[in-house]
This record gives sequence, C-alpha cells and structure tokens, in this order.
Amino acid sequence: MPKKRSRLITIGDTAFRWRVRHKPAYDSSPPLTFTVERAEQPGNVLVVSLPCARPDNWQGGRTIAVRPVLVAGCVQRALEQGWNSGQQGKPFTLTVTEDELPDLLGESPQYLIPFLWGMIPEGGGIEDLPRCTQIWSRTDQLPSDQ
Repeated sequence: MPKKRSRLITIGDTAFRWRVRHKPAYDSSPPLTFTVERAEQPGNVLVVSLPCARPDNWQGGRTIAVRPVLVAGCVQRALEQGWNSGQQGKPFTLTVTEDELPDLLGESPQYLIPFLWGMIPEGGGIEDLPRCTQIWSRTDQLPSDQ
C-alpha cells in the first residue's frame, strides 16, 4: 500500500496504515472500500467493503465519512474473524452490513448525500449547505425575477 494518502492508526500494540482508494471504480454502484495493513512489516491486506457509496459518486448515493473509529472497529472485527495481518497471503475481505455499522461506530451512522457543491446530511436540505444558500440568495436578486 502506498504511504501517500494513507493514515496511521494503532490498535493494541500494532500500528496499521489505512487508506480509501484514491480513484473510484466507475461501475453501476461501487461500494465505499478501504484497505488496512501493518505499518511495519506489511503482510496480509484487509479490504473493508461498506454498505454505502463513495463520497465522489456521481449517482447521488448516500455515503459516510471513514473515520478512525470505524477503521478501528473494522480491524477488531477482522482480527476476531481470523485475519492474520502479519502473514503473507491473499487479501482478507470484511463486508460490513448496514446493521453492523452502529456497533462498529459506537453510534448510529450519519449518512451524507452528495449535492452539487458539497454534502448534505441525510434528511437535510439546502439550508445545510452555506455555499448553496449564498448562491440561492444571489439568484433571488436577478433582474429576470421582476
């Protein structure tokens, strides 16, 4: 795994490196995935697949922010399921379901919906995007409204 655009996280006594894939795969509905491996002496890679879309998806699917608490929860779950991060081999895949997200996050997931200039919290509106509010107020003053 490239060190560029990756982050470090320590779980127990082991340091891991994780990153969300830089470029999206343009298929019908790519899931949000991230990879994890040991920072020192990389071995078997963990590939985590989440039940939501990437933040840069162009179909408007809901997404979540991949935060360290989610990464730590997924690493713990993978270790419990038999992932051996120090051994070479095929990538270990962990598929997270919608029902498992609250346990891994320690709270209910806060979904985001991509919208033109940013992200709107699920169930939110244009008032949740200050930049959109400014653009909206500028269009209220256009001469064509008279």
